[in-house]
Amino acid sequence: MSIKVLPPDEARKIAAGEVLDRPAALVRELLDNAIDAGGRHIELNIEEGGIKLVEVIDDGEGMSRQDLSVCHLTHATSKIRSLDDLLKISTLGFRGEALAAAAAVSSLEILSSRDGREAWRLRVGPGEERRPIVEQSSRNRGSSIRAMGLFDSIPARKRFLKKSGPEAEACRQILLEKALAFPSISFRYSQDGKVKLLLDAVPTHRERFCQIYLKEEQKNFLYEIYSQNLEPDKTELSGSGFSLIIIAGGPELSRRDRTRQFIFANNRRIRDYGLLQAFEYGLEQFFPGGTHPIGAVFVNIDPALADFNIHPAKREVRFRDAGAIHHAISSTIRDFFRMREFSIRGENQDANYAPSPELEFLVKDSLERSSIERSSIERSSIERSSIERSSIEQGTAEHVSMAARPIFHEAHHLKLPAYESKTNITPESSGELNPSPRIKFIGRLFDLFILIEKGERFFIVDQHAAHEAVLYNGFIKEPIAKQELLVSISFETESEEEDNFLEKKRDELSALGIDIERENSGEKGLWHITALPSGWKLSDEKTISEIKKLQSAGDSFARSWMISLSCWGAVKDGNYLDDQSALHLVEEAFHLPFDRCPHGRPIWHEISRNELLKAVKRI
Repeated sequence: MSIKVLPPDEARKIAAGEVLDRPAALVRELLDNAIDAGGRHIELNIEEGGIKLVEVIDDGEGMSRQDLSVCHLTHATSKIRSLDDLLKISTLGFRGEALAAAAAVSSLEILSSRDGREAWRLRVGPGEERRPIVEQSSRNRGSSIRAMGLFDSIPARKRFLKKSGPEAEACRQILLEKALAFPSISFRYSQDGKVKLLLDAVPTHRERFCQIYLKEEQKNFLYEIYSQNLEPDKTELSGSGFSLIIIAGGPELSRRDRTRQFIFANNRRIRDYGLLQAFEYGLEQFFPGGTHPIGAVFVNIDPALADFNIHPAKREVRFRDAGAIHHAISSTIRDFFRMREFSIRGENQDANYAPSPELEFLVKDSLERSSIERSSIERSSIERSSIERSSIEQGTAEHVSMAARPIFHEAHHLKLPAYESKTNITPESSGELNPSPRIKFIGRLFDLFILIEKGERFFIVDQHAAHEAVLYNGFIKEPIAKQELLVSISFETESEEEDNFLEKKRDELSALGIDIERENSGEKGLWHITALPSGWKLSDEKTISEIKKLQSAGDSFARSWMISLSCWGAVKDGNYLDDQSALHLVEEAFHLPFDRCPHGRPIWHEISRNELLKAVKRI
C-alpha cells in the first residue's frame, strides 16, 4: 500500500483526538489556561458529561482582538518563545495545542476582555469550511470559553466515549485536582444546569483538602508539613533546588485504598510511583498493615531540574535527582509523625532519635496549635544525633539487651527472658520510688491480650504487637546478636544485580546478623551463609528466600529485616506468658517511643474509667 500525506483537515482532527481524548482532557486544558491567566474565581459548567458542552469562565487577564484571531491556531502560545524557554517554564500549559485541538473537534466560542470595557468574541469550529469569526461583544475582565458538540465531527471517536455519568465524574475529578493545587482560587462546578460544588478560596493546602474530602470531626487528624532545604541557593543534584509541602492524615483517617493520595510537581498532578512509595514509606510504621494514608505531596522544583515535556498531558515528569526528592519526602513525614507521637503521648523525645539533618520543619499541627510555629534545631545537636542514629542503624554498638533477643521457636507455652525494667513500678510496689500510677496486672483474654490497670485507665494490650515493638526498638538501639553456623547454607544468585547487591551490602548485612561469603565470580555467583541472628530457626530454603528478598526493599532493607526479625521472634497469638513476664512486657511497651508495632498496628486499646461508667449508665 502506498504512502500518502493526509489532508490537513483530517490530520488536525486525528492529532486533536490524541490531545483531547475525552471531555476531561479538555477540562484540564481549559482550567490550566484559566489559572495561567491569573483567574481568582473560576467556573466549570458541563452538560451531558462534557460531550454536549464544556464551559470555563475566569476573571483573569483576558485576550485582545489580535490574541483571539490566532489563539485557535496550532502551537499558538503566549508562554514560550523558544526551545530554551522549556528550561524555565512556570505555567501549567505551554504547548499551544489546547484551543487548536478544541477547534478541530468541537464548535469553539471564546468571549474575552482585557479591561472589562472592550470585549471580543471568537467563533470557530471543525472543518475548513468553518472560518473563524471575530466580532465585538461585551463582558467583564476575563474569558469565557465554550466547547460544544465534542467529537460531533469524528463519530468514530465519539462512539468510544463513556456515558455522561462517568464522563462527568472524570471532569469533576480534574477540577478537584486543580483546586487542591491552588487553594487561593475559588472554584464553582455546575453539571447540567445544577451547581454541584462550591469551593471558596482558603489560605492553605490543608484547608482545601479538608474542604473536599473530610468531615468536620476528621479535620483535626490532617496535618500540613513544610520542608525547606537548608541551602536553597545551591543547584547541585544533592537535594537542593526543590521544596515540599506535604499534607498527611494520621492513622485515624486510614483507608483500604490509595484513591486519596496525590503527587503534584509545580502544581501539576503527576503519576510517579516512586514518590507515592516515598509518601507511604515515611508513614508505614504508623499505619496498620493493609491500610493506606491519605494526603498529597506538592513538589516545588526549579524547572531546570525537571522535564515536564515528556508526556502529552504533562502527567509525567522526569526529575534529574528523583532519589533526593524521594528521601526528603519519606524522612520529612517520618520525622513529623514521630514528633506527633511524642506530643500525643506527652513524653520527651527519645535521646537516640534525631530528625533528618537535611530538613527543617514548619509544622502546622491542627491538633495542638492554631498557628504555624518554626521548630529550630541546633546544627551541632543535629550532627551529633545524626552520627548516633547512623551508628545505631549500622549496628556498631557492642552489646545486645535481653529484651532485643528474638525467640525463634514454636513452643505453645513461652516464658519471656527476664526484662530489665525501666521503671520501679511492680504490682507489689508502693509507688514511692515513682509518682506515676502503678501498673496492675489483671489477667489475659483470648490467649492474645494482656489486661492492665493503670490509675484511672484500663489497657487491653496485644502481646504479639507489644513484643514485636520491644524487639524492634532493641534492634534499632543495639546490634543484632548472631551465631556462627556449624554447616554453612549455600545458594546461587539468579542475576548479576543480586551479586552486586550482596557484595555491596555485605558489611551492612553483617551488622544485621547475616555473614555471607562468595565462592566464585561466574555468571551466577555461589554464596555461603556462615552466620545468622541468634536463635534463628527458619528452614534453609526460607532463609535463602528472605535474604534474597532484601534486594527488593531498596534502601530500607535494614529496617525491613529488623521488622521481620521482630515479627518472627515475638510471642504469637495463643502463646502463654506467665504473669511476671506479661507484666514486664507491658512495662517495656509503655516506655517505647511509640504505641505502635513496626507494622503500624496499635499495641494497645485504652479505656478510661469514665468511659466504662458511661457505658453502663452510671454517669
